[in-house]
Amino acid sequence: MSVRTSHRGRLLLALTTALTGVVAVASPAVADPGGTPVPAAPLAAAFDTAAARYDVPRDLLVALGYAESRLDMHASAPSAAGGYGLMHLANNPGVRTLDEAAALTRLSPGALRTAPAANVLGAAAVLRSYADQAGLSATARDDVNGWYAALARYGGAHDPSVARLYADTVYDLLRVGFTSARGETVVGRPVAPRRGGLERAAVLGGVGTLSTDYGPAAWAPASTSNYTVASRPGSHPVNRIVIHMTQGAYAGAISWFQNPAAKASAHYTFRSSDGAVTQSVREKDIAWHAGNWTYNTESIGIEHEGYVDNAAWFTDAMYRASAALTRSLATKYGIPKDRAHIIGHREVPGATHTDPGPNWNWTYYLQLVNGITGIGSGTVNTESANLNVRSGPGASYPVVGSVADGATAAIYCQAVGSAVTGPYGTTAIWNRIGTNRYVSDAYLLTGYDGYIPNVPRC
Repeated sequence: MSVRTSHRGRLLLALTTALTGVVAVASPAVADPGGTPVPAAPLAAAFDTAAARYDVPRDLLVALGYAESRLDMHASAPSAAGGYGLMHLANNPGVRTLDEAAALTRLSPGALRTAPAANVLGAAAVLRSYADQAGLSATARDDVNGWYAALARYGGAHDPSVARLYADTVYDLLRVGFTSARGETVVGRPVAPRRGGLERAAVLGGVGTLSTDYGPAAWAPASTSNYTVASRPGSHPVNRIVIHMTQGAYAGAISWFQNPAAKASAHYTFRSSDGAVTQSVREKDIAWHAGNWTYNTESIGIEHEGYVDNAAWFTDAMYRASAALTRSLATKYGIPKDRAHIIGHREVPGATHTDPGPNWNWTYYLQLVNGITGIGSGTVNTESANLNVRSGPGASYPVVGSVADGATAAIYCQAVGSAVTGPYGTTAIWNRIGTNRYVSDAYLLTGYDGYIPNVPRC
């Protein structure tokens, strides 16, 4: 039996749950095998409610939130660009989606900043208003491919290349699919976004302008209000590399550096998903990244997409791509490849920031910088069942998935954990086969008894 809720009832539900941050059942309950009604998960219900209230494709909303925050509220702390919550409702001189959401939903800015359901509702309201202003009809709203312009506008970038990068990121997630740590799943599907005028915009990292300092990097210059023109290393030695986290999404960080009000920039920014890199300030110039003028003048600043409190952003692809740049910079400028010269933002004298935070693996990163860059492989052998994948190097860590018997696994690094006995004996070695995904070496045939040569230690 299902219960039909009136339009007014749904609106009251949305408003009530948004203000409290606790979402009641907003979609029909699902029965478990015993017949007991199981309510929708709070976050799932929040997306159900917002999508229905504002007639926005539900999966588009989820993908937008995943691109911005991995669906994490981050304790309601603002991003570097002044964005709040899992949908990154922003309040900065260039983007006012928080204020727009407050006007459209009549919810308080405080609720929109701190309550997950309100945050999702606000983002849906803003997207719908942009779609209406773009002339998207009721019929066209059913097609996710028609929301490209509204999505690009939501990102707030003024540079067409960055606006396209922002919207393409969301559509790429829709195409590939994903499952968040909160259990929200979007199944991949074919997409053909209608980009309109942005179809002609250069693609960062594709056919767009490339960096003249570092070959793999795209070039998207920061506002001249956000860095100092110089002639380094002639005017200043370059003797450090400073590691940062963006406290926001990749495209958002690049766009923020282009906002004259930011008064901040970095030389390079890396993307979490695939290690793509964009340069915003030439190496000869002084980026405003360290919060200490002496350190600014003598260092290169490298940003990494993500938040310090969420390890899901710290991918092997990003580590390896960033380490390749750091290795290149260290060679170019004669910087020792050690922790005294490759430092975190939090280590800068007078720093008020904590990045890159406790989730950044300095051991792994410095090994990559120093050329220990091998990726091993192993064949799973359980003699029948699937092999559990755990979130850390030990049998006490939660199971986060499985791999089939006979499957081949790429090994990015190896760590010491709890001892396990399997087909290949008893060992305390665990192999990382993905971001926060470990399997015991006792079940992997790697061709080596113990550690694999040239594969880093985690």
